Amino acid sequence: MFRKVLIANRGEIACRVIWACQELGIKTVAVFSEADREALHVQLADQAVCIGPAPSSKSYLNIPAIISAAEITDADAIHPGYGFLSENAYFAEVCEACQIKFIGPPSSVIRLMGDKVRARETMKALGVPVLPGSDGVVRTVEEALAVIERIGLPVILKAAAGGGGRGMRIVRSREELPTAFQTAQSEAEAAFKNGDLYIERYLERPRHIEIQVLADEHGQVVHLGERECSIQRRYQKLIEEAPSVALTPELRAEMGAVAARAAREIGYTSAGTMEFLFDGEQYYFMEMNTRIQVEHPVTEMITNVDLVREQILIAAGEPLSFRQEEIIFSGHAIECRVNAEDPETFIPSPGTITAITVPGGPGVRVDTAIYPGYTVPPYYDSLIAKLIVRDRNRERALAKMRRALEGFLIEGIKTNIPMHQKIFQDPEFIAGRLSTHFMEEWMRRVRALEEEPIGLG
Repeated sequence: MFRKVLIANRGEIACRVIWACQELGIKTVAVFSEADREALHVQLADQAVCIGPAPSSKSYLNIPAIISAAEITDADAIHPGYGFLSENAYFAEVCEACQIKFIGPPSSVIRLMGDKVRARETMKALGVPVLPGSDGVVRTVEEALAVIERIGLPVILKAAAGGGGRGMRIVRSREELPTAFQTAQSEAEAAFKNGDLYIERYLERPRHIEIQVLADEHGQVVHLGERECSIQRRYQKLIEEAPSVALTPELRAEMGAVAARAAREIGYTSAGTMEFLFDGEQYYFMEMNTRIQVEHPVTEMITNVDLVREQILIAAGEPLSFRQEEIIFSGHAIECRVNAEDPETFIPSPGTITAITVPGGPGVRVDTAIYPGYTVPPYYDSLIAKLIVRDRNRERALAKMRRALEGFLIEGIKTNIPMHQKIFQDPEFIAGRLSTHFMEEWMRRVRALEEEPIGLG
């Protein structure tokens, strides 16, 4: 077992990893930027090392500084959390070269799945369903037109080197292609220093369904069911739940088996997520996230499996302590991402938290690193808390989330809690009629209601 783990992250996920290490009797090292000197993860860790100024590029993305912090504190493993360097194959390679265990998959697998074109080709070769699209990178508008002639419209242009909505453009007509191609290519080059694009058939109203897998270093791979992640804004998830109302038990088992088999074939280890688009009849591989996900708690709540603990044990060489048939799915869990932002305009709202009241009761969990007097810095992602609930079924989980949102008070800054409260009253959401376009359709419904004239009775 590891003696000491350095957490190369910040915020709630850094605290989450520290808590898992504490339960395993492992010492922890926090790294922090100058803006995070008073952060909770710094206070919780056994040791803390400042790794640079506030900007991520000079701190949380500063590989030499993080490796130096691990070496001077004698840490024998690094947990990258999510975001920042968690899917950086070079960082994993450096850890391997320095004989510091990277708590995640091998660098070769991160690199394979990080190249979206190679990932797609690999999954297709393994028999995993993929959307009709280009055979590799499309380098010119002429090549793109040839693909469109073969698979039809609409299509989506995607960056080969990354995700998160950057370098993506929907094309509904041939006339739109030249401008969309140039814009997507420029965005991809700016975001990932790689302008390569590929093309896929565009699904108009799909669900975003992801399968959680766990794989040890002894060839054992299991899946822990799916998460429904269709509630998104600009490709950023806002609400996640498990299980999805759209999957039958048979389809759940099929998708899980496909994801587990693919993970085994590529030599995957650690926690990972296979993301799929689902059109109501067929599912299609989209990408693989080679890290712990923000939304991992919903899976933990319905399986009673501590995914972060399992990540650490797997990296330490331990075999999985359970088999696929021993995983029991129980109840329904929902997560709301609480962001420091204006609930109407979505403009970030950094500042000092003057007071906080956290909801509680059976089946309510809050993962956060904020506290009264804490100043939310303007330099990083606006996520400040995750509110998770679990109950016997979806109807009861929805009621529990409404109650929990009502009791979650954060003063001093604006948050998107009021937005979540409105969504949980929406008839379409309550009925489970979801797609990746839910948010834009919901916002249109809200605006229409606000613009309705008030009748005088």
